Amino acid sequence: MNENIIYGRNPVMEAITSGHEIEKLYVSKTAKGNISKIIKAARDKNIIVSTTDNATLDKLSGYNNHQGVLASCSVYKYFELEDILNYAEEKNEKPLILLLDGITDTHNLGAIIRSAEAFSVHGIVIPKRRAVGVNSTVVKTSAGATEYIKVAKVSNINNAINVLKKQGVWIVGSSVNAKTDFRDVDYTLPIAIVIGSEGEGMSKLVKKNCDYITKIPMLGHMNSLNASVAASLFIYEAIRQRNSKA
Repeated sequence: MNENIIYGRNPVMEAITSGHEIEKLYVSKTAKGNISKIIKAARDKNIIVSTTDNATLDKLSGYNNHQGVLASCSVYKYFELEDILNYAEEKNEKPLILLLDGITDTHNLGAIIRSAEAFSVHGIVIPKRRAVGVNSTVVKTSAGATEYIKVAKVSNINNAINVLKKQGVWIVGSSVNAKTDFRDVDYTLPIAIVIGSEGEGMSKLVKKNCDYITKIPMLGHMNSLNASVAASLFIYEAIRQRNSKA
């Protein structure tokens, strides 16, 4: 059984109320009784709740008595957005941050973390809901980079953008319909780069809150890139400009 799994109604409820970092709550479709209290407690804490069958819960719990509910806990201790800003200040560098707006694929997140660490990005910000967290697959895909980079999990990406703007950070997003080439942005400024979800890109409100909307020019038949590839190109351009200026 995975050591990051908590099962059983009382242990799961205790984990939720005590503030344990939980990635997702799994509830059996046939669960009865006080399960609604656990679901409400989870949603009050912005924990993703997923309905599944008993066979899945049996497998995840190692065929133990899960009582129709199971929590998948984080394998990573998240940072605060303030920690990322302070880290940049400690290094006497202008912030270079990634904002991930709804990345749902574990391999994409792992690859993004690996690239970000390789080029010394100060930190990554992910939302608590409708996005993947740093789980065991992400850790493996990152090739261990999760040990060396700060990832903050926030309730709302737009709120994080507003905080960053107040700190003088410029927000750069991407869209296939943008007119500005992503290389035309001045990345020597304090910058946060927004990478949208794999299927839908940035949400409307996040896009509205960006200072720049840019595109990566395509020469072939495809008009978009995998999220992790796009992130790598943005990061590389930012570091290229900063090294050239230095």
